Amino acid sequence: MVPQKKVKDLIQKHAELESELSSGKVDKKFFADKSKEYSDLNEIIKEAKEFNSFEKDKKELEKIISDPSSDGEMKTMAENELEEKKKNNEINEKKLKLFLLPKDEADKKNAIIEIRAGTGGLEASLFAADLFKMYEKISHKKKWLLELISISKSDAGGLKEVIASIKGRNIYSTLKYESGVHRVQRVPDTETQGRVHTSAATVAVLPEAEDIDVKIEDKDLRIDVFRSSGPGGQSVNTTDSAVRITHVPTGIVVSQQDEKSQIRNKEKGLKILRSRIYELERQKKEDERSKDRKSKIGTGDRSERIRTYNFPQGRVTDHRINFTLHKLEEFMQGEMFDEMIENLNLQAQEEKLKNLIWNEY
Repeated sequence: MVPQKKVKDLIQKHAELESELSSGKVDKKFFADKSKEYSDLNEIIKEAKEFNSFEKDKKELEKIISDPSSDGEMKTMAENELEEKKKNNEINEKKLKLFLLPKDEADKKNAIIEIRAGTGGLEASLFAADLFKMYEKISHKKKWLLELISISKSDAGGLKEVIASIKGRNIYSTLKYESGVHRVQRVPDTETQGRVHTSAATVAVLPEAEDIDVKIEDKDLRIDVFRSSGPGGQSVNTTDSAVRITHVPTGIVVSQQDEKSQIRNKEKGLKILRSRIYELERQKKEDERSKDRKSKIGTGDRSERIRTYNFPQGRVTDHRINFTLHKLEEFMQGEMFDEMIENLNLQAQEEKLKNLIWNEY
C-alpha cells in the first residue's frame, strides 16, 4: 500500500510548483529545475488525485448500496461505479509505486560501452565484432551519436576489444542491462565438419561521468607513455604517443594508443578512467543498499552469463528473465532490441517493487 502521506505530499508539491511557475517570479537559476520537476509530477498527478480520493468515494458509494431507501437502478449504478473505481485504484497504486521508486541518478547520462572477445579464440573476436555492429545499428535507428574511443582488431575482421561512447537521450537507462557475458552458438566459417561452436564476448556499459561526478587529483595518477604498436607488434608511430594511466587509489588502469597525439590519447584515457571510477563508486553504494536483496537483473556483474545467441535455432534468450525471441537475425540488425529492453525493464521494476521499503524515502 502506498502511504497516503506520500500521495498528499505529491499533490501539494504539484500545486505549489504550479502556483510558483505561473506567478512569473521564479529565479532564472531555478526555473529549469522547477519546470522539470513540475513536468515530472504532471505525469502522475491525475492518478495521485484519484488515489487520494478513493477511500472517500468508496464510502459514499457503499452508503448508497447499503441504504434500504436506494432504488434498484441507483444501487446497480453505484455497484458498477465502485467496481470500476476499485480496478482504477489498483492501476493507480502501481503507477504511483513506480513513480516513487528511487531514481538512478545515472539513467539520463550518456554511456561508454566496452566489448571484449572472451573464450572461443577467433570466433569470439568475430562475435565481438558482430555485437558492436548490432549496437551501431541500434544507435543509428535511435539517432544516437556513437563515437569510437579505441579499437583493437584481430584477424578476419574480428575485434579483440572496442570502446565507444554513445550520446543521446536516456542512453544509460536503455543500455545498462547489456553488461555481462554474451554467449554465441553457431557453426564458424572455418568449421568443415558442420559442428556448432560456443564462444563468448563480454559487454560493459558505464554511465559517462562528467568532471562534476568524479574529482580526479593529479597526485592520484601515474601516467606512463610508450610507443604505439599494431597487430603483430609493429610500430604504428615513431613517437611515444601511447598513454597508460593508473589511478593509484583504486588500481584502475587505462591504456590508450589510437590517436597519434599523446594529448588526445590522454584525454580519451581520462574519459574512460573517470567513468570506471564513477561506476565503481555507484556499484559500492548499490551493493550496500541491496546486500539483503536478491536481484536477477541489474547486478552489473560482468562475469554473469546474461544472453545466448543460438544461430542454428534462430533464437536469442535472456537468461535473467527467461525471455526468448525467435528472430535472431532481426535482433542482430537492431530490429527487436526494444522488445528485449522493455521486458528487462518490466522485470527490474517488479523486483524493485517487491523489495521496496517505504521508510527508505
